[in-house]
Amino acid sequence: MNEETKGRPSSRDLQPLQQLFLYVLPYKSTLIAALAALLLAAAATLSLPVAVRHMIDNGFANAGDIDRYFIILLALAIFMALATATRHYLVSWLGERVVTDVRSAVYANVVRLDPVFFETMRTGEVQSRLTTDTTLVQTVIGSSASMALRSAVMMLGALIMLIITSPKLASIILLLIPIVILPIVAYARRVRGLSRTSQDRIADASARAGETLNSMQTVQAFTQESGESRRFHTSVEAAFVAAMGHARARSILTAMSILLTFAGIVMVLWLGARAVVSGTMTAGELGQFVLYAATMASTTAVLSDVWGDLQRAAGATERLVELLSAEPEIRAPENPISLPEPPRGLVSFNHVSFSYPSRPDTPALKRFTLRVSTGETIALVGPSGAGKSTVFQLLMRFYDPQKGHIALDGVDIRQADPRRLRQRIGIVPQDTIIFAADAMENIRYGRPEATDDEVRAAARAGLADEFLSVLPDGYHTYLGERGVRLSGGQRQRIAIARAILKDPPVLLLDEATSSLDAASERIVQEALGHLVRDRTTLVIAHRFATVLRADRIIVMDNGQIVDEGTHDQLQRRDGLYSRLARLQFTDDAA
Repeated sequence: MNEETKGRPSSRDLQPLQQLFLYVLPYKSTLIAALAALLLAAAATLSLPVAVRHMIDNGFANAGDIDRYFIILLALAIFMALATATRHYLVSWLGERVVTDVRSAVYANVVRLDPVFFETMRTGEVQSRLTTDTTLVQTVIGSSASMALRSAVMMLGALIMLIITSPKLASIILLLIPIVILPIVAYARRVRGLSRTSQDRIADASARAGETLNSMQTVQAFTQESGESRRFHTSVEAAFVAAMGHARARSILTAMSILLTFAGIVMVLWLGARAVVSGTMTAGELGQFVLYAATMASTTAVLSDVWGDLQRAAGATERLVELLSAEPEIRAPENPISLPEPPRGLVSFNHVSFSYPSRPDTPALKRFTLRVSTGETIALVGPSGAGKSTVFQLLMRFYDPQKGHIALDGVDIRQADPRRLRQRIGIVPQDTIIFAADAMENIRYGRPEATDDEVRAAARAGLADEFLSVLPDGYHTYLGERGVRLSGGQRQRIAIARAILKDPPVLLLDEATSSLDAASERIVQEALGHLVRDRTTLVIAHRFATVLRADRIIVMDNGQIVDEGTHDQLQRRDGLYSRLARLQFTDDAA
């Protein structure tokens, strides 16, 4: 179990379900109509024993009365069926509508959370909450809550009619209710905890599957199919054990409720039968009492069963509310400062020190100071772990530094709206993300409102048009999940076209050619030449061609700038850069 799961609080009541009422309120007219149908159906059901009583006591004396009472029973049954069907449809619609709104709200909040949140929360866990947990919520709103309310109304109505029919026998039932209900409620708390455990194990299995499926080529390349299958089997077995523990507890709860309820009813009926024999109660009254007692017993059994569903839904709602209430640590201030127009692309890091939240004792940057002028191209060079990627992370404001500040066009980025900031920054990552859509939509991701002609123009500038135009459906060809139908160079050119379409004043390149062959690199380098023109550009450099193209080279080590200058200047100093050049750039230079 991950730390997030272990640290999650567990409530002992149904209070989390109150949060769902906020999503039901917008549809109160549907809710009122469903409640009206429920009350009408309950009234019809509770009228049946009265008709049966009159038929037993009066109907057998006259054949005409028998016909009339059976017609009344049939009419009540038809009315009850229509009211029940109406209630079922309205409640089902309400459940589907609310769960759709909850899913949308949870997803909308999750996508605005910053990387700090996802350092502790696995994406598989989020997916489980969006699917499994919301399905439980749909069940409780579309079925369980309706059944619980109907059973509660029926139980109350049956109890009132029992008192009217025979106050003496009804008083005995009232005395028995606490004896029956209290053990059920007490045991139901155990079911609640097991339900939450079961949901957590399912989330663990889902997270394991998602992690493996997103890395299938790596799994197969290292021939770890059997190992991953065993690990997934262990996860689903743990989910099975937890589910069976919950099912066992639910079964015991159901048996307990049925046994206690019907034992009490049988005792009361035994007393009623003796009353008929002694002549203090008519056969019709006993029949009416039996039917109401049976109604009360069945509704009690339904309530005990539904109670488990409500508790499972409470656990699911609690998990969803955690996502809904999660707040990003990186957010706009109350009165954000507007970035100047037109944008100039001036970037400055001023004495920045930063450690990642997951590694607070390991500085990623230490007193880092850098100023980049408009249109300047800066290459960041250094060994792995020097802090190059951290510079990009902080400039995009995925994290805030612990000391110092970063400015874009003279504005401290902590005082600006993060969305406005990121709209001015384009990025071409080393590992390009291609979405499961066609080429047109993948490039348009850079600027969703762009026209088809603008997308094609960006593709031509990024040298992507030459391979996209010959695909079976051209720009509307589906590219596969993560772009599996494209080569590495083709994916990079789509990423470059995406950045060209966005047309940002500041560009971040996490060396887009480091993993390409020579032929693909030449094409991508040419596309990058179009992209960096007249923009402020920061490049994490791994290739010799990129280093030579930079106006300045920043040499980093252990989160600090240890040297800077042009390639020739740094080579003459015989420092860290010259050693890196001999090791890293020699083959490229050759």
